[in-house]
Amino acid sequence: MRPFIPYFKNPHLLTIAANFWRRAIDEQRYPTRAVLYDTEPGTRILVHENRPAGEARGEVFLHHGLEGSSRSGYMVSLAQCLLEAGYAVHRINMRSCGGTEHLTGTLYHSGLTQDVRAVLERFRAEGKGPRYLIGFSLGGNVALKLAGEMGEAAQGLLDGVCAVSTPIDLHACVRRLAAIENRIYELRFMRGLRARYRRRHLADPGRFPIEGLEQTRTIFEFDDRFTAKAFGFGDAPNYYATQSAIRFVGGIRVPALLVQAQDDPLIPFEIYGSPEIRENPRIRLLAVASGGHVGFIARQRPRFWLDEVLLDWIEELRNKGPAAIV
Repeated sequence: MRPFIPYFKNPHLLTIAANFWRRAIDEQRYPTRAVLYDTEPGTRILVHENRPAGEARGEVFLHHGLEGSSRSGYMVSLAQCLLEAGYAVHRINMRSCGGTEHLTGTLYHSGLTQDVRAVLERFRAEGKGPRYLIGFSLGGNVALKLAGEMGEAAQGLLDGVCAVSTPIDLHACVRRLAAIENRIYELRFMRGLRARYRRRHLADPGRFPIEGLEQTRTIFEFDDRFTAKAFGFGDAPNYYATQSAIRFVGGIRVPALLVQAQDDPLIPFEIYGSPEIRENPRIRLLAVASGGHVGFIARQRPRFWLDEVLLDWIEELRNKGPAAIV
């Protein structure tokens, strides 16, 4: 694996630069196709699909983070990298994300695995594979939770699962997000969440009461007042306790890769020292000293170090077969 030499030493600069760094898919070679999947009654999700010329070497499913979409930069650059290597790529929008609020009557949450599972099961039924799932940030929590809660049954559905910059302990990460030095990120997330919830309220005022929304300033308050209530979790602490991937990683029975920067400003690295991770032979933790939050912009070319790492991981699994342990 090529060592990671960060473009910036400051993790905040890495995080912000990665968010704004220009990335693109070569649409002439790999045109994007919009595909809708029914995942449960009353809910459809949008997946942007790109396929290489000829038969694909595998199917890779990408899942974005909080208030992201299929157009998030890390999804786009990885898709281009994988397409050039011969893989088909499916950039999944969480329900109501990417301009799809008209396709569902609900919000999304950090442990909602139903939608991703429905898409994967469709591909299994069609005999398309091998299938790899890669989640970023909140999407990584969903990916790991899915693999863990399925246990042995995931071996027939997934050939590998990867999580990048993932808040596997939701409550610990929400507390970190509330730190003064991270206020810029929380403000950005809250702008998106409040706007999304206002639109939900306008569409269904009875199901999505708006009282207290304008006074909600933190992710914890939003989850406590709105997310937890909308999905029947009761309150934020119970939502975090039941939906954090850390509760499920011990049950993972497919090859799993966790990529985490030790200087991630949004995720306390000590949560990755849990015995559930250390003692599961199916899990490999790739911890690098620098990288920020889904940053990993390299000083030398290729700039997107993460893309090459994830491609190498998929190639390793594909060459060893579905039973490989990373």
